[in-house]
Amino acid sequence: MDLQALYYVLAGLLILVGIAGTVLPALPGLPLVFAGMLLAAWAGDFREVGWVVLVILGLLTVLSIGIDFLATAVGAKRVGASKLAVAGAMIGTFAGLFFGPIGLFAGPFVGALGGELIHGREVRRATKVGFGTWLGIVFGVVLKLGLAFAMLGLFAAAWFF
Repeated sequence: MDLQALYYVLAGLLILVGIAGTVLPALPGLPLVFAGMLLAAWAGDFREVGWVVLVILGLLTVLSIGIDFLATAVGAKRVGASKLAVAGAMIGTFAGLFFGPIGLFAGPFVGALGGELIHGREVRRATKVGFGTWLGIVFGVVLKLGLAFAMLGLFAAAWFF
């Protein structure tokens, strides 16, 4: 296998891990997708994918980072979450990684709920905040997945056309 083929394989792996990272919070999803695309473009001497497309892909990557923070914050703010609930949701999201798909699904909710309970809210209010925070995280994941596939489409269009 020549070096260029190895670069393409590595680029493909970065893109796949990045797509997984849009759902798994421990991985920087779209920055990895962008790194893979940049590596593939570089390996091809930027013949198939030029700088204009790469700048657009970079801007979409920056947008995804903003979405990460805003979606959780907006979801939490809409239901009046405390800072402890937001921190709990982040901790719960990370801890959920160790419990498989159920943990990824339930971790942010349980973390936000715990944060609100520590903050001193009653269970009913804490549950509402936990759900709102969780919804914000899910909305962010959906938006980031959409951006990931838009980036893939743009990259493929530039590569093949």
